Amino acid sequence: MAIRYPNGKKYIPAQNTQDQAPKPAQKKLDYSNRGMTLEEDLNETNQYYIENNIAIVHKKPTPVQIVNVSYPKRSAAVIKEAYFKQASTTDYNGVYKGRYIDFEAKETKLLTSFPLKNFHEHQIIHMQNVLDHGGIAFIIIRFSQTEEIYYLPAETLISYWKQMLDGGRKSIPKKDIERFGDLIPIGYAPRIDYIKIMKKKFEWDLS
Repeated sequence: MAIRYPNGKKYIPAQNTQDQAPKPAQKKLDYSNRGMTLEEDLNETNQYYIENNIAIVHKKPTPVQIVNVSYPKRSAAVIKEAYFKQASTTDYNGVYKGRYIDFEAKETKLLTSFPLKNFHEHQIIHMQNVLDHGGIAFIIIRFSQTEEIYYLPAETLISYWKQMLDGGRKSIPKKDIERFGDLIPIGYAPRIDYIKIMKKKFEWDLS
């Protein structure tokens, strides 16, 4: 199936070729590392939040306009071509204790930095708008080689983005992610407890 952007350019799923690294020796996964993707872990976490009345957070659907469909069988349809109706903003949004929250989730195979080219300008603008209107915006970064997941405020991402536009480096050093962000331990329920990090950062009542 061909999916195209609003400008007609063909959509090619990202292969993370910009940050490929040699594959590590396969290791046995323990219970806290079941080989799930970051998206699966976050979806499971958000479901836990909803079921336990902690927060309401959902993955944003990407609106797609179908323009070409074939019917090889009467009982089945095959989409041949489609377009994204609009540029996507961030992956997730919702509400927690009356505050709007909005975040993007990204993974990298690099060990010492996170490439800024994993983001798009409209995503940076969107997160800045969220902050300007009193919302909470952040990113969740997974270093897949080490199975480390970090919560990083959007303010830090935006600062590095502006430095890049001014001719600075095109990535965020991992040491700075460790400095300005927070490591999120992988748990069982919830899997990635980013709400706990937010509560600490914004000094919400823990009761």
